[in-house]
Amino acid sequence: MAEAVMNSLAVTTTSNGYNCQYHSYPLRSHISRTPCGCFLYCAYRSVGRSKKRESGFYGLKMMSLSKGWHPWFGVAEPRMGVLIRSTSGDYQRFVPHDSCLEFGSVYGQEKDDFDVGSLRKKLPPWRNVSTVQQTSDFQTGVASQPLMVSERTITDENELHFLEERDEELLSKRILTLSRSNKVKSALELFSSMKFSGLKPNLHACNSLLSCLLRNEKVDEALRIFESMKATEMTTAHTCSLILKATADARGTDAALDMFEELLQISNIRKDFDAVVYNTMISACAKVNNWVQAEKIWKSLTCDGHVGTTITYRLLVCLFVRCGQNELALDAYHEMVQNGLKPAVDAVQAIIGACAKEGNWDLALSVFQKMLNSGLKPNIIACNALINSLGKAGKVSLAFKVYGLMKSLGLLPDAYTWNALLGALYRANRHADALRLFEDIQIEQCSVLNTHLYNTALMSCQRLGLWDRALQVLWQMEDSGLSVSTTSYNIVIGACEVARRPEVALQVYEHMVHQKHAPDTFTLLSLVRSCIWRSLWDEVEEILNRASPNGSLYNTAIQGMCLKGKIDSAKKLYKRMGEHGLKADGKTRAMMLQNLPKNSVRREKRRDKDMKAPDDTICRLKHSETIAFV
Repeated sequence: MAEAVMNSLAVTTTSNGYNCQYHSYPLRSHISRTPCGCFLYCAYRSVGRSKKRESGFYGLKMMSLSKGWHPWFGVAEPRMGVLIRSTSGDYQRFVPHDSCLEFGSVYGQEKDDFDVGSLRKKLPPWRNVSTVQQTSDFQTGVASQPLMVSERTITDENELHFLEERDEELLSKRILTLSRSNKVKSALELFSSMKFSGLKPNLHACNSLLSCLLRNEKVDEALRIFESMKATEMTTAHTCSLILKATADARGTDAALDMFEELLQISNIRKDFDAVVYNTMISACAKVNNWVQAEKIWKSLTCDGHVGTTITYRLLVCLFVRCGQNELALDAYHEMVQNGLKPAVDAVQAIIGACAKEGNWDLALSVFQKMLNSGLKPNIIACNALINSLGKAGKVSLAFKVYGLMKSLGLLPDAYTWNALLGALYRANRHADALRLFEDIQIEQCSVLNTHLYNTALMSCQRLGLWDRALQVLWQMEDSGLSVSTTSYNIVIGACEVARRPEVALQVYEHMVHQKHAPDTFTLLSLVRSCIWRSLWDEVEEILNRASPNGSLYNTAIQGMCLKGKIDSAKKLYKRMGEHGLKADGKTRAMMLQNLPKNSVRREKRRDKDMKAPDDTICRLKHSETIAFV
């Protein structure tokens, strides 16, 4: 007899032209489990014109629900209710067991109440039960587990469940387990069902669910849960940190800053803030290099009585150095040291760079030594910054000591290292040592040679007057495939000028033009000076004729001619200078006055007086008007 009950059953009735069929589905679960059957109420009607029978759902879907218990064949059987829902999804209602004793009573009761608008106001928003498997696998849990019935959640994508279990701690543990297992939908449905049933998940479960949602990029659902946690005052610093980071990643730093400002206005939330929350916002600002907001958050952290962590100052120092705010970076570093915190490697390296840019080489060296004493290994960038800072301060020996220490640490020098060392030797007027170091670089690491290193070597040759060595370096530079700039040619021409070799300078100039490099004013000035020293006046004239009129060139040529006794040539050039509308400087005018005849000197002075005459005339007129008025 018990087996007969477990078998499926189909009953068909006919009323008012509709054939109604009842389908029951047996359960495969053990009799100790809670039995639950489901059926579909189907309607058939005949079509007279086509003389065909069409079948379809009458618009009702039903599922039996556990309502109460009574003994039946010695087995605990639940009393059944019926969940009736229209296929359109607009109507649904739970009918208790007492109303289902007769099939007609269900139909008669629901026929009159099938008002979608009115029922929607009275009844809970049950979800379409068509998702329930209608084969025979709709199984319930064991007696110790709650019986859950599908309902609609806060969102349209999830379901609410009827919960027999009322233990909040047990349900919270289930949310925690589901969240850790990354079962987003199940965890969210259980959370929503608890809230719908008036149960309150604990804080640990809520935070775990938030983390699960954010891992799966469900930011909107996470924000809804966060708002409900705010309403019940269940937020912690960890909660705020999670939601602020997610907001910054999904909607941008500005949105996260707005949320942070709102949370600061809520006193019961702000009092729970810790350094981690502030670190989250500083990190979000650092990603977009917003050092202004990062500084405000840093000050807010201090004003609220919190002490920054190593991560706080690491973020601040690196951000400030990256944005060129070296003073703020040093302030953050000093505060970190005062709080007894050990700086991280990247923070120390950033501080060394900041000190180098500020010219504070002694602090940079002190930080570097502390870094080594604490067992931290500096990188090549920090070493280069320190070497460059020491070289600019003239501490060449210290710079080479840092270089030796860098090699002992297994760091391979790069182009920045060599440039800093060569620059240190050049600024210390150790030009011969700079050239020897350049030769060593060519032998050991010729691959790192660049334009800056070649130009430093060329400038050392210029200072020493080694025009032949300068030419050799220039040819090597061209053979290396590097782009030779006008500056490099100017330095070589300058070396020829120092060595009094104008012929070589002119050859370099012709080669430069042949290489399609346009000479600038410095090129032509160096050539003019070289030719004047060797009295190559034709070449001077040719240079002036080929170049566009330039006051500096004419002043240099006139002064050189006067010093060499070429007064007539200087006068002609001075006259041509006036014709071009160029103005002679004070030294040129003084030399010309010294070499002009006395009558010419008088005319020159009279010309200067006439140029000032209008001003004198105006003064006399004003004086006359004043006397007349008196």
